[in-house]
Amino acid sequence: MSHKILIVDDEHVICEILEFNLANEGFEVTCVHSAEEALKQITPDYSLILLDVMMSGMSGYKMAETLRRNKNPIPVIFLTAKDTENDMLTGFSVGGDDYISKPFSIKEVVARVKAILKRCDKPNNKPEVKLVFDDVVIDLEMKELVIGTDKIMLTKTEFELILFLSGNPGRIYSREEIIDTVWKDTPYITERTVDVHITRLRKKLGQRASLISNRSGFGYRFNV
Repeated sequence: MSHKILIVDDEHVICEILEFNLANEGFEVTCVHSAEEALKQITPDYSLILLDVMMSGMSGYKMAETLRRNKNPIPVIFLTAKDTENDMLTGFSVGGDDYISKPFSIKEVVARVKAILKRCDKPNNKPEVKLVFDDVVIDLEMKELVIGTDKIMLTKTEFELILFLSGNPGRIYSREEIIDTVWKDTPYITERTVDVHITRLRKKLGQRASLISNRSGFGYRFNV
């Protein structure tokens, strides 16, 4: 069964280009031209959303934020001409899984779509256990992070990131090692992508943000 992809962009030409190329790769593609229309369109049948940021009406950031607030875990790739580090951090902070700047390469878009879907399809062979660090619990079965009595919603990438770092507490992992593990199926990932994901993850940890620290010039570690 082919994956269903929802494209949300108010530029009809971009929608047509993306739809044509993704359909040629075997995906079932639907295009809508506003976030409001997309929120009405989304069903559990969809596997991924390609989402423009700057649209009339509701922005792509606001739409992604709405999805995550409603506990919808569908992967979101932002497509946008806004390409500063702050823009990228905003995209990740509202629940985006990837961020591609316009103008983009169609090959890059297709590769990133396939990589995210491959990660989502990958079976979980890990035992059903929980990693416990004081009041912080990483639940491998439920794919949840719990701090005290609060469940913290993480994207798939965020969960894989904290799981990787916490698997060997105290060890420093370079950005290259993190990319090779967490993003091993995803091309075009830069060290800055690791940094913005860590920043987003530490923000979600709140008062427990110190669990993840950076040693300048070396990388990141999970502290017990």
